[in-house]
Amino acid sequence: MKVEFIASVAVIAPDPPASRQLYVDALGLPLEGEGQDGYYSSGKIPGSKHFGVWPLSQAAEACFGTREWPPDRPIPQISLEFEVESAAAVQAAAEELRSKGFSLLHLAREEPWGQTVARLLSIEGSIVGISYAPSLHD
Repeated sequence: MKVEFIASVAVIAPDPPASRQLYVDALGLPLEGEGQDGYYSSGKIPGSKHFGVWPLSQAAEACFGTREWPPDRPIPQISLEFEVESAAAVQAAAEELRSKGFSLLHLAREEPWGQTVARLLSIEGSIVGISYAPSLHD
């Protein structure tokens, strides 16, 4: 697996409006988003490809297909996505991780916005994605 760069960092927010008080109101980050409880993010923060405040309910839906985080799993605090060279490389990376004993939350799949991603939950409770987003390679 060849990681090209960190594609995304997102805090996982059980209470998105309260989290935005820090990141938008206090720090003044140029985050734009989707309503009161939606995902807020920006690709315009120097030194970062993408930073977001990801509602826990949306993280649960992305990983498990339900808006509730499973009670038998640690509640994540952050999501990190590592970018690889192609969509095919995401699948190869997922297989490599599985062969090394890591349990994936889901296999490589293409999201509606065109990103291909496979995710796992790290031992410290971080959602770790291996991804390929065509828009980051222009």
